[in-house]
Amino acid sequence: MRCSNRKILVLGILAAMLLIHAILAIAAEPAGKAVTYEKDIKGIIAKQCLSCHGSDAPAMEEFKKDQDGYKKKMKGPRYDTYANLMVVVKGSDAGALMRRLDDGKNTKDGKPGNMHAYLGSADAERGANLETFKKWVGNWTLKRSKELSQGELEAIKAPEKKDRKAGRRSCLPHHLETRRESGSVP
Repeated sequence: MRCSNRKILVLGILAAMLLIHAILAIAAEPAGKAVTYEKDIKGIIAKQCLSCHGSDAPAMEEFKKDQDGYKKKMKGPRYDTYANLMVVVKGSDAGALMRRLDDGKNTKDGKPGNMHAYLGSADAERGANLETFKKWVGNWTLKRSKELSQGELEAIKAPEKKDRKAGRRSCLPHHLETRRESGSVP
């Protein structure tokens, strides 16, 4: 009888630990809340930006050769793909997207970036889209590329797609989850 009680106690403790693990995994990040380029940003870009930054716009290198000429044609650098957009988020012109879209609320002069008005047709839409961009970027900065430290650049998230492993919720302990992924646990 004593051995049976111990087994029940051990099984109860294990069940409680699995339940706590599941609750913490779910609470860590609500399913679908991670902002990604594919799920969230791409649609905003398509709706608000591609008339000037679409596939007929120049790549950043080409744009920099004749900025005034392209601006007269109402064309900015191309943002039609994740790779093109990353140039102004975390690439050679890091921070440019943030400076241009910012609402100006945390700047000395209080002026919004020159592209803030294009984030939506009304204040509510612009505010919501700006918040989506801020969540996507993670380390929202108004610094220019050469002013950013390596740590600040690394803090910029801007994920293209949801990481399947990080986004999946499992109730299995880590060592069993790893074995399941390798095929040794069904």
